[in-house]
Amino acid sequence: MILPTNHNLVLVPQATSTKPPENVPPPTPLSLPQCNLRLPQSAESSGKRPGASLVRFLQTLHRPVEVNESHFAALGAHVHVDAPAEDVVPDPSFIPSASGWDGIDQDEARRRDPTFRRPLSNGRLSPEARSYAERRDELSVANQAAFRTVRRMKPEPGKPPIRLGNCYEFFRQLEFLATYWDDSSLPSPQDDVAKEDQDSEQTSMPERITYRTAPGSQMPAEIRHNLVSAFVKLVSYDFGCNIVPPRVEPRLHLAEPLSTKAKPKGGPDSRRMSYFSSGCVFICRTSVTREAARAGIVEGPIAAVSARNTTSFSKPVESNIDFGRELIAALVTAQIRAREGKTEKRFGEGQWWATVKRWGGGEGGPIGREVEGDIVVGDKDAFGSQNNGESSGSRDSASSSADKPSPQVSGYPRGIPVRGAPLNKKPRKTLSVYDRYRMVRLPSSNWDKKTRYEAIGKIRGSGYDDVFVVSSLFHHLSVLRVRVPERLLQIFDGASEDVIEEDTGREGEQGEGDKRDEHSWGKLEIWRSPWFDLFIVEQRLEAMRLLWGLMAWSMRQTDQENDEIMAHA
Repeated sequence: MILPTNHNLVLVPQATSTKPPENVPPPTPLSLPQCNLRLPQSAESSGKRPGASLVRFLQTLHRPVEVNESHFAALGAHVHVDAPAEDVVPDPSFIPSASGWDGIDQDEARRRDPTFRRPLSNGRLSPEARSYAERRDELSVANQAAFRTVRRMKPEPGKPPIRLGNCYEFFRQLEFLATYWDDSSLPSPQDDVAKEDQDSEQTSMPERITYRTAPGSQMPAEIRHNLVSAFVKLVSYDFGCNIVPPRVEPRLHLAEPLSTKAKPKGGPDSRRMSYFSSGCVFICRTSVTREAARAGIVEGPIAAVSARNTTSFSKPVESNIDFGRELIAALVTAQIRAREGKTEKRFGEGQWWATVKRWGGGEGGPIGREVEGDIVVGDKDAFGSQNNGESSGSRDSASSSADKPSPQVSGYPRGIPVRGAPLNKKPRKTLSVYDRYRMVRLPSSNWDKKTRYEAIGKIRGSGYDDVFVVSSLFHHLSVLRVRVPERLLQIFDGASEDVIEEDTGREGEQGEGDKRDEHSWGKLEIWRSPWFDLFIVEQRLEAMRLLWGLMAWSMRQTDQENDEIMAHA
């Protein structure tokens, strides 16, 4: 766990005044991004020319500020904003009821277990109803009272000590965040001071012990990431899952559709390939065997967690950029889940630059500054033959001659300009730039050797994959369900998008003009939950209920019969 080093928390003694500190900068304006997309009526309104390639259109993006609604329309994105939890989770029966959990005892929780617990895909049962009730009780603690426990302060007079249990780490990270953002469950510090003479109102409110000491725009990114991770782990741990930082950078790979004119007969694939990076992390299923768990092997991924550090959404382009990052995280997750049962095809496999020797396969020779004699002292590519008039024509001869002692003039090798590193520089232990360039090899792998790729929770035979993204901004959290068609993933891999599958049942119903205007993959449908403020008890309880339903549905034990029923629902 990464801890911030510059959190200047204000420790207010219990017997002193709780007035806010002086000279505090004004709060950062809080405005959530607005992105309410609807499907275009025709291909012309999407910004992409009819018949043009989607991948080629997306590959024209070079900077984030270039993202606009036309790119989302080209994907067929359709967003349902402020969707309830029952719409975000495909099967609402996996979501705990919204009421009836306050004050239940353990006996009542055991009586609910037969209908509450379900078999999971890892061979175990879902958590007990008692665990869900405990999480609700722990998250229901008032922020300021929980912060007293985190700071090891005595409780307020006349009140019992607070036990945070499994939520201790969440409140600990929330206290760090309260240094940059005001606790929205309480009145603002200005209102609190204005009402300090009203004893009746003061006694009904918990004593404020945290105040913002810096603007939210200066908050380190790891604080928000740690807060969201701690909140998600409250639910994922009980289902045998965990948040796993990716060992390989998550990338959405795009392959240009292959053109018969661009590919010579019998020659290598010459289409353009590119990718979009994502800074998300993943919720993965942990291995049930002890050996695999110790080796760090995980399965999935199940969902993505995307915590952005942006604090300004005053312009439409800023909202578009943020939505684009969420969408990339969803598509990356879907592309990685689609690796189930496949073997990796390395990027560059079959390309000339990964198979053919440099310089047309010749013997090689001096290149770059080797020709000019401007060699950095201590470089392994330094040619000792320059000192005795000999010429070296290959890398091997250059390396052997560099090992020979060479005469020196004024502390530098003969024939080399007086510049570069001094003689006492330690010899390089790694390959030089020239050595790495001369080595003909494929780029690094994009697959993690310690991840067993599997589309956990996917409805088999449906033609799509429901991908979840836990999104975070400010001190808010939202959950997205993105229905990614398998046909769209095939197009990202280089398939032609001009073909509409025959089993869609639409060929006889529409004319040729209509078929040209619609996407061959249908649409990219998205359900977004409301933004939940983690400072407010009621909202974080609803966020926890949604996460519980998400994990219960994703980790459910699937079979062929149920998948066929849900696929045709």
